[in-house]
Amino acid sequence: MSGIVSRRSLLTGAGAATATLATGMGQGRIPPSSLNPLIGPGYRPTDRDELGLWQQMERVEEEVSGSNLLLKDEALNRYLQGLIAKVGGPAAKDMRIYLARIPEFNAVMFPTGFTVVFTGLLLRMRDEAQLAGVIAHESAHFLLRHQIRQYRDIRRKTDILSIGAMLGGVAGGAAGVYTGDLTQLAQLGTILTILRYNRQLEAESDALGVKLIAEAGYDPRSMSETWDQLIGEIELSAKVRRKRPDRGYSIFSTHPAPRERMTDLRLSAAELTVPGRSYDRGRERYLRAIGPIRQMLLDDQVKLNDPGATQYIVETLAKDGWNGLLRFAEGEMLRLRNQESMQQRAALSYAAAVAFPDAPADAWRWHGIFLMKQGRSAEGKAALQQYLRLAPTAPDAPFVRQMLTA
Repeated sequence: MSGIVSRRSLLTGAGAATATLATGMGQGRIPPSSLNPLIGPGYRPTDRDELGLWQQMERVEEEVSGSNLLLKDEALNRYLQGLIAKVGGPAAKDMRIYLARIPEFNAVMFPTGFTVVFTGLLLRMRDEAQLAGVIAHESAHFLLRHQIRQYRDIRRKTDILSIGAMLGGVAGGAAGVYTGDLTQLAQLGTILTILRYNRQLEAESDALGVKLIAEAGYDPRSMSETWDQLIGEIELSAKVRRKRPDRGYSIFSTHPAPRERMTDLRLSAAELTVPGRSYDRGRERYLRAIGPIRQMLLDDQVKLNDPGATQYIVETLAKDGWNGLLRFAEGEMLRLRNQESMQQRAALSYAAAVAFPDAPADAWRWHGIFLMKQGRSAEGKAALQQYLRLAPTAPDAPFVRQMLTA
């Protein structure tokens, strides 16, 4: 998996660092109407401690911007920058957004106004409105100055020399983190202890985030939909693995998804929804934007070997209609479970995948192999021939040609 940090690597590298700060629980829902951005365009800190934090984060951004994990797709990055410009509030023009190829549900806004979005987040979004909700939530942390509030709170509770060493390690080690050095990965994890907000700050960011997307013309219900999906994924993942559901999706997740939070988001959306108004979902725009990398997103998820999560994601996306990519991902997820009953189901998924015009070449390969295993030699060879037509230079093409002449 070239260029990908695996889930196991994330957990191993950052566990000690991110587990040190627990999230608290606030009291009650915050009405969106009660919150407004605290900063505007061109904001720069003046307090000494915030200036120091910004200096460290500017070094981190320099390292992140040159990371070999960032996707360099210019069109997609323009799309994401345009989206944060729509929902980033009054400081939107000062915000930057980076897309990292990490197959996890996460996005994080750093104290200086730059955001890192993980590709796993893009995979899970059904439309632009859902993605806008996540980005608006992250933007709200910046607009409400949560990072400096959190930093000052930690300083009150933690030895100041430890905090300084932590930030120095983050800035100095970011390059190593993003080139796959698992020792340095823990240093990136430390910064997320600063950004692992308590329930009060998360509730504020949820409330302002809903307000921001509603003002931008997106359906305010999209944020609660996203958390509903995340909860469902966590639960099915745990069920298939026969474990209890984790409250957090991954050790890197700064966004726990309890059911009460989803309920609060629904109530806030109801306050902001205008009866009879037609809200923008932006589904077609979103699919066009991620179209060139959608197969990669699905492949990366399958390689995590989390069949419950993959099943939930595929079936959730399929609510908007099945296609060849989704059926192929379903087949891969089933095949990799390495159980006889799952192999039979995988064969059906591959057969369903090749009925769609967007079926990837590998769907034809596995369809052909399963047909051959079933004794349907002529059909199997026809499928493998189609595979070769679609992928004539595939690494296994010589072997497949040999199979056809046997």
